[in-house]
Amino acid sequence: MAFWSFLNVLVIHICLFVSLCFALDPFVSYNFEVSYINASPLGVLQQVIAINGKFPGPTINVTTNNNVAINIRNKLDENLLITWSGIQQRRSSWQDGVLGTNCPIPPKWNWTYNFQVKDQIGSYFYFPSLNFQRASGGFGGFIVNNRAIIPIPFATPDGDIIILIGDWYTRNHTALRKTLDAGRGLGMPDGVLINGKGPYRYNDTLVPDGIDYETIEVQPGKTYRIRVHNVGVSTSLNFRIQSHNLLLAETEGSYTVQQNYTSLDIHVGQSYSFLLTTDQNASTDYYIVASARFVNESLWKRVTGVAILHYTNSKGKASGPLPEAPNDEYDKTFSMNQARSIRWNVSASGARPNPQGSFRYGSINVTEVYVLKNKPAVVIDGKRRMTLSGISFVNPSTPIRLADWYKVKGAYKLDFPTRPITGPPRMETSVINGSYRGFMEIILQNNDTKMQSYHLDGYAFFVVGMDYGEWTDNSRGTYNKWDGIARSTTQVYPGAWTAILISLDNVGVWNLRTENLDSWYLGQETYIRVVNPEATNKTELPIPDNALFCGALHKLQKPQDISSFATSVTGEISKLFTLLMIICAVIPIIY
Repeated sequence: MAFWSFLNVLVIHICLFVSLCFALDPFVSYNFEVSYINASPLGVLQQVIAINGKFPGPTINVTTNNNVAINIRNKLDENLLITWSGIQQRRSSWQDGVLGTNCPIPPKWNWTYNFQVKDQIGSYFYFPSLNFQRASGGFGGFIVNNRAIIPIPFATPDGDIIILIGDWYTRNHTALRKTLDAGRGLGMPDGVLINGKGPYRYNDTLVPDGIDYETIEVQPGKTYRIRVHNVGVSTSLNFRIQSHNLLLAETEGSYTVQQNYTSLDIHVGQSYSFLLTTDQNASTDYYIVASARFVNESLWKRVTGVAILHYTNSKGKASGPLPEAPNDEYDKTFSMNQARSIRWNVSASGARPNPQGSFRYGSINVTEVYVLKNKPAVVIDGKRRMTLSGISFVNPSTPIRLADWYKVKGAYKLDFPTRPITGPPRMETSVINGSYRGFMEIILQNNDTKMQSYHLDGYAFFVVGMDYGEWTDNSRGTYNKWDGIARSTTQVYPGAWTAILISLDNVGVWNLRTENLDSWYLGQETYIRVVNPEATNKTELPIPDNALFCGALHKLQKPQDISSFATSVTGEISKLFTLLMIICAVIPIIY
């Protein structure tokens, strides 16, 4: 009798414990082994970066408010960090995966990222942020779904498809790095990959035989959500599917006003969701095309990715010429007007039940203004460098947030200029001082001849204006103050400007960079430091227990990888929860 009384009390406590735990936001875990494999995406054998033996890597699929743990085992022969493009680690730049905030994961080490996808939905991707590694792979999709109680502003699709597009070199990232270090440009890419595969042989002259290409199979009469990410090195790509309309529905966490496009320019680092209805005749397969933009397209014909959309009842292979890209030779505003047409769906719910447009960004007073200007490459101290407002960023040996926490002096300067410097360009670790709960206006001025994409970690910003020429104070009269799209990556056209507004509500140190890998590698970036003067865990989480140490703090680092323990603990906790749930389910049967 005493035994059964004890068991009853034990079961009650166990079930109460399980109920308490499951009342919290769910926990999702992934294990990533990052290594080299050999592959021939363009018919030339080369070394690529794989995750769990796959190139591209697996898709991370979670739901908003999930707590996410991703254990990284670095099997490369160099340091590694993974960054989560567009994922806003609320209160935790410790998990951002860039050198300004994190020490790198050494070879043969494990390290576990822990963050929450708080109040966020949408289409994103991840990639390695160090040493030009993204040019060799290591990337994959990252989906954050709505909770079931929050409606999406369209009928539930019949399927979800990820398409990763990007320019590609048959030289690996170490060779490309050496080219840049020697003061030379990378030259024309060797092709464009779609989901890690080369082009379908639509042209016998441009495409050699024997290249593996991507086939996406669909059923007729269905609607699919297609999430497209430009994960390439530096080339803007026009995306299109032969004979099909692309109904734009979401970009980087914001639902858009739904509009049909026959094609859309997707710039480096950008992500879009389209709804594709398979309503065409299935007499043949259809081309999926990603072709180079804002280059000499007659010379860059080989820089075209081609995959196949295959209906299950298709009667033949795709053939003939590719669907044409936009011809804006005589209309330089075509692509910009297309970008301006992308609007925020202010009546749709985002990650919360309230409409997206309930945040009236147009009525908030701007507290600080920065004009960031990039120019063509310059030589500083004998090195070819890229600059932002005349400053070429130098990554600190001690990450900025780590230096703050341990009060390391001299790790960086909090003096990034509000306007471009007038003197000679210089190399510095210069950081923007952002005011907590301020409202920052940033004008990105592109005085180079190449298209640029800019990304801000930790935030979605409002894209409120863009135009050709030099930005002036009068340009504010053209801003969209009502339904400008909120996103984390925006394009800036050559000889043009783009204006963004940011609500600085996420405490931390956040990377602002060009997504063009060559320019980023050569220094075209900075960080925005946002500090709450009142220290509290409510606005920023404390330094994680498994933090890595380097630079001035390297002596604090233990000589072994202590974070591998987190993975085993995660596995054991998962087993314990499963056991507890079984016990709770079985007890009523016993009684």
